[in-house]
Amino acid sequence: MKAAPIRMRSGDLRQFAAVRRITLDDGPERGVRALAFSTGGGLDFWVLSDRSLDIGPLWWRGLPLAWQAPAGFSSASLHNSESDQGFGFNRSFSGFLVTCGLEHIRRPADGHPLHGRLPFTPARVTAYGEDWDRDEPVLFCEGEVVQARHDGEAFRLKRRIEAAIGGSRLTLTDRVENIGTDPSPQASLYHFNLGFPALADGTRVERNGETLLGPLAVPDAAASRDSATTAIPDDAVAGCRVVAPSLGQAGVGIDFTWERATLPYLQLWHDLRPGVCVLSIEPCTSARLEGGKSGRERVLAPGECRIYEIQVSLCELSESVQVIES
Repeated sequence: MKAAPIRMRSGDLRQFAAVRRITLDDGPERGVRALAFSTGGGLDFWVLSDRSLDIGPLWWRGLPLAWQAPAGFSSASLHNSESDQGFGFNRSFSGFLVTCGLEHIRRPADGHPLHGRLPFTPARVTAYGEDWDRDEPVLFCEGEVVQARHDGEAFRLKRRIEAAIGGSRLTLTDRVENIGTDPSPQASLYHFNLGFPALADGTRVERNGETLLGPLAVPDAAASRDSATTAIPDDAVAGCRVVAPSLGQAGVGIDFTWERATLPYLQLWHDLRPGVCVLSIEPCTSARLEGGKSGRERVLAPGECRIYEIQVSLCELSESVQVIES
């Protein structure tokens, strides 16, 4: 979608694609700042500034695909990761993306709460808007979150999210830096969460034509709620596709791709009980061990950075024959 022909026919390009700053104003969500993306290509989502620049609601062609918990997107001021014997994460868990880490992921261990202390931390927004002047115009936002403790871990997460104007694809790029004085293990898990109608009877997860999970029956009170991790083969790019046959005439493919070098594992999890029904796609830095613990994490030296990049794209299955390579 190019700007010039549209400018000749309209008063404001934001009519067609925009990022708008909004603030939620009711219940436990009151005061939560967000950036509302609308690509003009059928993809709309909110980036929650007060919740680590993660993604809350997400719609494709008007259909809500992100899973949402009963409490919605509660304010970070109400969150305590240390509560419930370290399972406080579960009181705020909601939305299309929750980023876990940066010092720990998975079950509480060695004084670390479930999925670490990053989730639901307010971010500082440094830029946002529309860039129509690129060869491929994009919507974007940038910001940073600091997770630090004196004599403990100290990380700065700088995040940029882009979405193609007129498209149905978003790209998330994270730069994690050790800003402390000591080497620190650094862990990341990207908790992408799909709900109904993306998660429905027949939904499955595939890679290179192989079914990793499903077809699922929804709801299913008897389904296991254990996570399972798969090591990604030694390729440049890793990924998977969620096939949602209930969406549209031909069904919808939701593709997740990322760099294996920094996220060498894929974890899948679901809770299909009535009234819950969530499916999670979780690229991560370590394998899940017995009992839900994590494997050894790679260390970041002081001043060292690590880059994570994940792309999410949506298409009708009739529009694409793309296969995610294993």
